[in-house]
Amino acid sequence: VQLVESGGGLVQAGGSLTLSCTISGFPFDDLAMGWFRQAPGKEREGISAINTSDGRRDYAASVKERFTIRSDTAKKTVYLQMNNLKPEDTAVYYCGATITLSVMYFIHSGGEGMDWWGKGTLVTVSS
Repeated sequence: VQLVESGGGLVQAGGSLTLSCTISGFPFDDLAMGWFRQAPGKEREGISAINTSDGRRDYAASVKERFTIRSDTAKKTVYLQMNNLKPEDTAVYYCGATITLSVMYFIHSGGEGMDWWGKGTLVTVSS
């Protein structure tokens, strides 16, 4: 099973980026998939997750109203649309997927319980 992320980069504050995470080697059914991020010197933070079957979503308070997560079953891909980016959003963003945790526990898990991880993609927001 592989998770492949893309879409990171450098953007000015107030700008937008869309991250994508594609899973291969496993059915896109009833997974909780989403995103964590880790900035230098900080702990890993769960920021958003979605159930790939019923579409339930969850967001961290720090990104709610600015980030939107969605999934595309045909492409087996989860997207994170990030708007109004702030310098404090600068981090490496990691995609995770789990068949054991529900969406409601995903972002609070600290990453424990993920079955698969992507390698990460760097998002840098300049002020």
